[in-house]
Amino acid sequence: MRRLLGMLTVAALAVTALTTPIGAADPASAAPPRSLHWRHVDVGTDQQLRGLDAVSASTAWVGGSAGGVWRTTNGGRTWVDVSPRGADGLLFRDVEARSARVALAMTIGEGRDSRIYRTTNGGRTWAKVFVNRSKKAFYDCMAMYPGGKHGLAMSDPVDGKFRIIATHDGGASWRVVDPAGMPKAVDGEFGFAASGTCLVTAGHRDAYLASGGAASRIFASHDRGRHWQVRRSTIPASDAGGVFSLSFRGGEGIAVGGDFQDEDNGADASAYSHSRGRAWHNGGDLGGYRSGVDWRAASVAIAVGPSGSDVTRDGGRTWRSFSGLALDAVQCVSGACWASGPEGTVVRLVKR
Repeated sequence: MRRLLGMLTVAALAVTALTTPIGAADPASAAPPRSLHWRHVDVGTDQQLRGLDAVSASTAWVGGSAGGVWRTTNGGRTWVDVSPRGADGLLFRDVEARSARVALAMTIGEGRDSRIYRTTNGGRTWAKVFVNRSKKAFYDCMAMYPGGKHGLAMSDPVDGKFRIIATHDGGASWRVVDPAGMPKAVDGEFGFAASGTCLVTAGHRDAYLASGGAASRIFASHDRGRHWQVRRSTIPASDAGGVFSLSFRGGEGIAVGGDFQDEDNGADASAYSHSRGRAWHNGGDLGGYRSGVDWRAASVAIAVGPSGSDVTRDGGRTWRSFSGLALDAVQCVSGACWASGPEGTVVRLVKR
């Protein structure tokens, strides 16, 4: 299913990105709230950039659909190709960066195609720190805790449970977490490797995992991935749908998703929690299926997808579309929101 996601959407997203004026509003929406729009700081590549991590308003990393990784340290004015050797053709779907020098980059796929690379010198060299050796595993996302020492990565269910691997040395090594603390998955339940945010952390101990397919659920751990509880989301499940992306600020959580085969349908495609994931409430409709979400400020969050972008200013209860630009991933840091997508698209959020 995750391979299907990349294959079905890359061509359609590229056309949308090339034909939609920046800042164009969804036809069904009113005028853009406070004139938010995206300013292009693109990478010179035709790869789809679903992996994204922003360190600051000046430094960000992106990972591409054919083995590419790029870094900027000047706000996107220029990008440096820092692609790992031997990764040609692999699908980079997640990047976790600590600084302009230290970063982890994950590729997805069956068997050995799921890998994690690590650099400590700005991408001049990379160490291959994890290679999946299980034919049953398919890794989707990873997330690091504040400080960059501890982190987690997740695979689709193996022997009936989502598989978690953990690092406690900044990503230099990884081990499988005992599955005893993970609830059973529903047959046909899986994660979406769409934006690197189907697994996220919050604070120094909490982690959250999103699922779709046969069940649309959100798993929560409060002990760095050793034990998990699971709750149903309000986002509908489908063969190609469910929860795609999560973002937390303390105990405040937002989830977005939908069905990637019905990208213009945003009905009931968001949810929010005020209880560290113990309960989820319907956040209403979005402008379409959304693959990425992140908090911008208190009560304000941005969601992105192939049919456009939405903003909430009330903690996820209601949303309003402000752009029709095709995007896959979004991350906000102090002073900037970055987003990335097809055909080397990278943008930053600005106000007119």
